[in-house]
Amino acid sequence: MSRVMSQLCRRKSLDRLMAEGETAADGSALRRTIGLGQLTLIGISSVVGTGIFFVLGTTVPKAGPGVVLSFVVAAVVAGLAALCYVELAGVLPVAGSTYSYAYASLGEGAAYLVAWCLILEYGVAVSTVAVSWAQYLNELTGALFGFTLPDAISQPPGAGGYVNVPALVVVLLCSLLLARGTRESAAVNAVMVVVKIGVLVVFVAVALTAFRAENFSDFAPHGIAGIGVAASGVFFSYVGFDTVATAGEEVRNPRRTIPLALLLTLGAVTLLYILVSVAAVGAQPTGRFGEQADAGEAVLAQILRDVTGAGWPAVLLSAGAVVSIFSVVLVTLFGQTRILFSMARDGLVPQIFRRVDRKRHTPVHNTWIVGVLVGGLAALVPLQYLADLTSMGTLVAFVAVAAAVVVLRRVAPEAPRSYRVPLYPLVPVLAAVSCLYLAYLLPGITWTLFGAWLLLAAALYLGFGRRHSALRADEEREGTAVTPHAETVPEAGAVDRPRV
Repeated sequence: MSRVMSQLCRRKSLDRLMAEGETAADGSALRRTIGLGQLTLIGISSVVGTGIFFVLGTTVPKAGPGVVLSFVVAAVVAGLAALCYVELAGVLPVAGSTYSYAYASLGEGAAYLVAWCLILEYGVAVSTVAVSWAQYLNELTGALFGFTLPDAISQPPGAGGYVNVPALVVVLLCSLLLARGTRESAAVNAVMVVVKIGVLVVFVAVALTAFRAENFSDFAPHGIAGIGVAASGVFFSYVGFDTVATAGEEVRNPRRTIPLALLLTLGAVTLLYILVSVAAVGAQPTGRFGEQADAGEAVLAQILRDVTGAGWPAVLLSAGAVVSIFSVVLVTLFGQTRILFSMARDGLVPQIFRRVDRKRHTPVHNTWIVGVLVGGLAALVPLQYLADLTSMGTLVAFVAVAAAVVVLRRVAPEAPRSYRVPLYPLVPVLAAVSCLYLAYLLPGITWTLFGAWLLLAAALYLGFGRRHSALRADEEREGTAVTPHAETVPEAGAVDRPRV
């Protein structure tokens, strides 16, 4: 107990220094500038990406009109995980999200692997959507001005081009915005969220004018199994709400703001997705969705063309996709840089990732390193087929979060909790089981690639992370084992201060 208390005292002392604005030798503190509204919009922006614009083309053939239930199933799975996030965000309002929660509960090694699941989730997601930005930019400029970029500079090698310049440009622009400041990034993101939600609301309003109840007559042609398989596909459309928790050290009143933002994000997105799926299925027979997807058509845009008989839907949906991709790249890069920031603070990645600019209060070096690497992948590698890896990384991270709730209830029952998961331990157990079930439904190649990724992560941990671990440095200085969760879990009644 004395060892734990000494660790807590050292942590609280460091918290006080951070709260007073004092800085370490390698940079200054992150600044708390984000409120509830901005954080909720960050969450919505990270979830509502290009997936909803096109996912119906591949999932309706699997589930039929029952795809509406697939969205509900995916929302329930995400919701169970979100409840776990809400409790942990109240206990540990720190940067790093799932990585920090795993570090505090499951230990350093497990947290490192979880972090690489998140890096996979965010990195592949950014690269995948950035690759497609050129396509929708071409569609928009073609519809408006009759001009498109040649494939040589708008497609990566292997997909008809040499380098995807727009993909690199969008990532670097987002990196520039993030490097300038969190407040500025949040303000720009808020505008883009309003635009892309507005596009989807227009789609719902127009599509409902052609609604036909008979399109729902054969509701589940492939039974419950089809709805489940489709749920694993539409789950990609829910990926990203955990980005909310990565902003733990830049949010005002984080123990209240983060839980509310998580719940508001998931509620708003679920309602929007259900409305879009109901309107889409009601507007055209289910057999047409697969045909449109096979023909490479944007499903929602084609539905609007059929309903209105006009060409403006292509412009509207292309503009919505362009804005959507930019906002997804922006907030996903934000999440990835904050995870690396937390890992660097724990000594598991090079210290350059934790250096914070004294003027802008952002990890500038971190942001540009991530931006250049992800932008290079998007520009030079066709990554669309790796989308399932994003879902896999997310699902494994959600399992870790559910496990963290259970572990922290046991090892730190006295820690302050602004919210407690209801029906404990049923909810975290259901969250873990449902996530594992959706992961089980993913293709075998996804499991193979994911296994290779974890092996790479383990090798990097043994080769660098373990040798540079701040936790192990503490052990060597004190000549005693340090409990990981004692480093980060606050004692009961602790003052809500920025965590280091």
